[in-house]
Amino acid sequence: MVRTALILGAGIGGIVAAETLRKLLPAEDRVVVVERQRDHIFAPSLLWHMTGDNDSAAFTRPLAALSAKGIGLVTGEITGIDPAALSVEVGGKTLTGDAMIVALGADYAPDAIPGLAEAGHNLYTLAGAQGIRAALDRFAGGRIVVLTAAPVYKCPAAPYEAAMLVDAYCKKRKSRNSTEVAIHAAEPMPMPVTGPLVGGQIKMMLEKKGIAYFPGHQVTKAEAGQLHFADGATIAFDLLLYVPPHRAPAVVKQAGLCTESGWIAVNRETMETRFPNVYALGDVTSIPLKMGRPLPKAGVFANGQAQVVAKNLARAWTGHGEGARFDGHGMCFLEIGGGMAGVGSGNFYAEPTPDVRMRGPNPLWHMGKILYEKYWLYSRF
Repeated sequence: MVRTALILGAGIGGIVAAETLRKLLPAEDRVVVVERQRDHIFAPSLLWHMTGDNDSAAFTRPLAALSAKGIGLVTGEITGIDPAALSVEVGGKTLTGDAMIVALGADYAPDAIPGLAEAGHNLYTLAGAQGIRAALDRFAGGRIVVLTAAPVYKCPAAPYEAAMLVDAYCKKRKSRNSTEVAIHAAEPMPMPVTGPLVGGQIKMMLEKKGIAYFPGHQVTKAEAGQLHFADGATIAFDLLLYVPPHRAPAVVKQAGLCTESGWIAVNRETMETRFPNVYALGDVTSIPLKMGRPLPKAGVFANGQAQVVAKNLARAWTGHGEGARFDGHGMCFLEIGGGMAGVGSGNFYAEPTPDVRMRGPNPLWHMGKILYEKYWLYSRF
């Protein structure tokens, strides 16, 4: 009996799920990835791109390379998902599988904040990073604001890394004395799920670099050179770098996969949804933690969850291999500029609060992030 695994999305989670399944399943079983983009962008490298430390060719790869590994690739916009029928509509055609893995990530919604898209640059897109790079090249001094437009977003370290990398960039350009760098954050502290210890360490890093930090500052409107906040405050800026609000893709909501949270609910150990043979992983899911906040949206978790889904699905189909459970462990690098980085790691499923510790910063962790980028791109493409 020939079976087909449909994987929706070719981000970190989708790629890991596809390649793991291809290794574990018999050759006659089909692994098919559906993705609207033709190229894979390794998102952590966007921060280096915005400061001119790499070119986009260094961290993008054609997804067509998956075909050489025996993985089917369908390129196109998904216009419909039927989780009960295990089918998906793409390019006017219907694809049907024996199992479906939804790894479509989060869509960016700068339009949720009036004027935001026009006022600044999106930290989380290639176009945004390129815009920041050009703006920094022209920047001679003034006020740079890094903004998180909602309290929950993927890659929780990224805006703090961005502020510290911009600080280092301005120092290198000898414009730091004429530049103010500030973070206005919707969240109450840096990376709040990691707890007050790690959050306090990051605040100290910012303070040492002279980066002003304003937590719990929810933006309501943006316009040229100004931000307006829910508490009535208005601040000025000369250059705005923002993390936009996130939302689940519309096609996922239309399929009835989302709960009241606005995201897909899953079994937190197996990533099973309420539909038989339908799994979801990565940024498109929401996994509540005992502390009252969701598991952060991060590539490291999508990677681990994808391996669990692939191993369990292969075991169900072949009768071979061990069952797997996602245990909530994860880590992320924290770039601080000057060839230095820290790393936060621990058990995010620990109760009553996640058990996470920060090590560094030092040059070794910075090198570790560089090496991981190279490892990911070499091993997956």
